[in-house]
Amino acid sequence: MRRARALYSDREAVVDGETRLTHAEFFDRCDRWSMALQRLGVRQGDRVAYISPNTHKNLESFYGVPQIGAVLVPINYRLSAAEVQYILEHSGAQVVCAHVDYLEMVDGLLAKCPSIKHAVALEGTPPDGWEDYNALLDAGLTTPEPVIRPEITEHDLLTINYTSGTTSRPKGVMITHRNVYMNVVGTLIHHPMTCRDRYLWTLPMFHANGWTFPWIVTAVGGAHICLRQVDPVKAFGLIRNESVTMLCAAPTVLITLANAPEAVRGDVPKGVRVMTAGAPPAAATIQRIEGEFGWELIQAYGLTETAPFITVCEPRPEHEVLAPEERAAIKARQGVELVTSGELRVVDEDDREVPHDGETLGEIVVRGNVVMDGYYDDPDATAQSMRGGWFHSGDAAVVHPDGYIQIRDRFKDVIISGGENISSIEVEGVMMSHPAVREIAVVGMPDEKWGESPHGFVVLAEGAAITEPELVEFAREHMAHFKVPRQFKFVDELPKTATGKIQKYVLRGGRSAVSAQ
Repeated sequence: MRRARALYSDREAVVDGETRLTHAEFFDRCDRWSMALQRLGVRQGDRVAYISPNTHKNLESFYGVPQIGAVLVPINYRLSAAEVQYILEHSGAQVVCAHVDYLEMVDGLLAKCPSIKHAVALEGTPPDGWEDYNALLDAGLTTPEPVIRPEITEHDLLTINYTSGTTSRPKGVMITHRNVYMNVVGTLIHHPMTCRDRYLWTLPMFHANGWTFPWIVTAVGGAHICLRQVDPVKAFGLIRNESVTMLCAAPTVLITLANAPEAVRGDVPKGVRVMTAGAPPAAATIQRIEGEFGWELIQAYGLTETAPFITVCEPRPEHEVLAPEERAAIKARQGVELVTSGELRVVDEDDREVPHDGETLGEIVVRGNVVMDGYYDDPDATAQSMRGGWFHSGDAAVVHPDGYIQIRDRFKDVIISGGENISSIEVEGVMMSHPAVREIAVVGMPDEKWGESPHGFVVLAEGAAITEPELVEFAREHMAHFKVPRQFKFVDELPKTATGKIQKYVLRGGRSAVSAQ
């Protein structure tokens, strides 16, 4: 913030609908928000929670809250009221800021969250007892006060980010100023940006702090182009009209963009750079994004607990001469350590590094600069995840001879059929190469003969028609027969977490949440 204000003050910093702000104007608002928080009694270490889509007011939280030493708690707006209540209570938030779409829900929770002293409406008419964000900012114009910036060490908390719990309560991941700073620097080393870049917010800012792009874009003097929800018409319109050069997207969003009809896409500008993470993308999706759109895609891997990136699929000159399908297969790997992230190993049950043969499964473990400070108020979960001084990811991976890692599955999702390990991600990747398949999830189901066997849940591409026997035949042509799903079930949609990850436990029968076609 300090550097961008000095170097890029007159350059455009934020576009949010009709609102356009230079860096000078944006940071002035951030300062006035810091003053407002201090007038409300917020002090160093206090928690300030946000529940909002990607707006400029949400973006202001990533500067206005931390610069006074307070701790930002970004909340996933897709969570249920009960989950939001738990996060507000567990974090001990003293201030909650809500977008107009969530005012009613949050207002109904305030009586159950005694730690909250102030509720602030970011947009819309504030309910009784609430503060108005704009009025609080305007007070800083009529009675300006200096921002009191306390001494902040690199090990102080910057944010508490709650995991999107599926079978258990969300855990509060404690991220420090050092964690974030090292991820910002590491990302810019491997994926350089400049003040010419215009970044489209297709990724929710709440998701692992928007993968730290609220700070990355500002670090280089780039422009934030806000997108409140992923709508292909709006997204492609902004890409064209705002000269977008880069965006981040989980594979589910990539699939949405890649499968948008030509009438929706319009004339797609070439050369947009895309970073994807969150789940392994299928090679077929990569081919569509790069081949049809002419965009450049790079994959990173990490977790909320690692701030978030620990590997990047670093491109090499020798990859450029490969056939498109071979290049896409390599790009689907999670890659190698970032320069700044720390040490990464793939180990077996005895903590021995697995051979680099592209076959032997092990767990990804990591230690170093980006690893969280622990789970807030949960020493048992912290100790379990940090066994032996290494953060244990729970992700099953192999290491290829060139040193690039590739995730095969979450360990809990590996299918063991007749003694053979089957990677659901591998099977999904093969099936995604069929033009009729828009999305697929493969899970293990009980099998009297084999113990368990793979089953596929398929969302068809728009207008596609294919039978189950045809899918089985395609699968048998492209993979070992023991990996072929015993059954394909056609569904309208796949159950997903609030961050877009497929809930495989639901498909295995955890609860009824799959609608059949």
